[in-house]
Amino acid sequence: MGSRLLFRQGRIGGPKNVLSWLSSFHHLSSRSLHSLPFATVNAEEISGSQPAEVENFVQGNWTKSKNSNEILDPLNGEPFIKVAEVDETDIQPFVESLSKCPKHGLHNPFKAPERYLLYGDISAKTAHMLAQPKVSDFFTRLIQRVAPKSYQQAFGEVYVTQKFLENFSGDQVRFLARSFGVPGNHLGQQSHGFRWPYGPVAIVTPFNFPLEIPVLQLMGALYMGNKPVLKVDSKVSIVMEQMMRLLHHCGLPKEDVDFINSDGKTMNRLLLEANPRMTLFTGSSRVAEKLATDLKGRIKLEDAGFDWKVLGPDVQEVDYVAWVCDQDAYACSGQKCSAQSILFMHENWSKSSLISKMRVLAQRRKLEDLTIGPVLTFTTGQMLDHMSNLLLIPGSKLLFGGEPLENHSIPHIYGALKPTAVYVPIDEMLKEENFKLVTREIFGPFQIVTEYKDDQLPKILDALERMHAHLTAAVVSNDPLFLQEVIGKTVNGTTYAGLRARTTGAPQNHWFGPAGDPRGAGIGTPEAIKLVWSCHREIIYDFGPLPKHWEVPPPT
Repeated sequence: MGSRLLFRQGRIGGPKNVLSWLSSFHHLSSRSLHSLPFATVNAEEISGSQPAEVENFVQGNWTKSKNSNEILDPLNGEPFIKVAEVDETDIQPFVESLSKCPKHGLHNPFKAPERYLLYGDISAKTAHMLAQPKVSDFFTRLIQRVAPKSYQQAFGEVYVTQKFLENFSGDQVRFLARSFGVPGNHLGQQSHGFRWPYGPVAIVTPFNFPLEIPVLQLMGALYMGNKPVLKVDSKVSIVMEQMMRLLHHCGLPKEDVDFINSDGKTMNRLLLEANPRMTLFTGSSRVAEKLATDLKGRIKLEDAGFDWKVLGPDVQEVDYVAWVCDQDAYACSGQKCSAQSILFMHENWSKSSLISKMRVLAQRRKLEDLTIGPVLTFTTGQMLDHMSNLLLIPGSKLLFGGEPLENHSIPHIYGALKPTAVYVPIDEMLKEENFKLVTREIFGPFQIVTEYKDDQLPKILDALERMHAHLTAAVVSNDPLFLQEVIGKTVNGTTYAGLRARTTGAPQNHWFGPAGDPRGAGIGTPEAIKLVWSCHREIIYDFGPLPKHWEVPPPT
């Protein structure tokens, strides 16, 4: 089935309806595109015969490049997007643009404070636009074209982004820069703490959330007075390119943000030459560690997450818990940094119907509605090789999945695997020779399952202590003493606790980010924005007056 037939979950119907649906929807979508004042592409019309083009934006202008990276359609392998990529010889305009921004930023509490209000207005207008069904549908379908996921999952990105922008409308941007004062030691002295921008900054974001991650980090940077250069993974950068056009339409000053398409080597060179005061990187741990060294620590990271879920001894609502496990592990084909990578289930759960229910739920997923789809960073062979290595561990077994998807045209450079779960005994997992293999993050529909008894909880806590990535976690139990024990001896920055706990979910209403690392970045909340995109500056006022009869004191 062609990639353009796979958008709306449950809305296309049977094969007989496809041609009439396409004909009517093509007319509707074309009319819808023409009514969107910012859009330059149409998600349904992007194809090998009608490729879309993605440009760069620097110093207030959209620009092309002599180099073009052809992006393959993840569903059929056709080159369907041409991305104008900047190479190392053409980064100078971006270097110059960043260098024009002083360290004290484009605005701060003492400079151009009206820009706090401006960004409240921009947020309000953009939120209003995203709330319109034709605009949210435009971005939802565009996300599906480049990072195939179900309509509901893609729409979730748009919804969170829209709500985030609503949250920071009106006066909320200036509230981010709220200061505090402390009385001094004598009359006329007061100390005041302010949130201060870094000035020139950089943002590098991955493929899996083409809209939500870059928009939330970009706007946070702008709210605090910084000037960012933004790079999104070229496979999906068309989404953010269109969002940039919407932001300009809603009043974003064109000189405030640069948008670059490039490979990793070129972006690394740009960061070294432009020397931004702070860089936000979301992506792989390997690249994160390299950048941390290259940039001498001037970086905030939201990198890999081998995320865990612990099921406590109190078994209840098995259907619900099984459904959440399925969503956590396999929604977006497991390509979430918060995806459930390993499930520790108390023996009481293994005696229930949990695993069989998880198997049934996983088997419901199908390519036709994109509830399972292409894996963009692992091939099918790499995932199957990993599974084979795990199955060499004594006592391990395949619980379900473990086979390639069938009847598809996903290109070989990507992965196509049925939702998979492999059981590994806890004692074997903890062995030095196995632990690294078992806790390797596979950014796809793949999870580890293990079991523990009451007296083995310390072993579980030891395993959690030994893991190096501490992004999300879930403790599924309504036993307060169990929750207290596990939460008190773990560190993951976004931890859900209780019967309805999950590992996935990065809404706009709570912090999302790792803990245990001073470089850790958050996203979405006032606390996250202030932590990542501003630093503390103290101003101590000391006006006097001098005490009467003051004299020069003896030397000290």
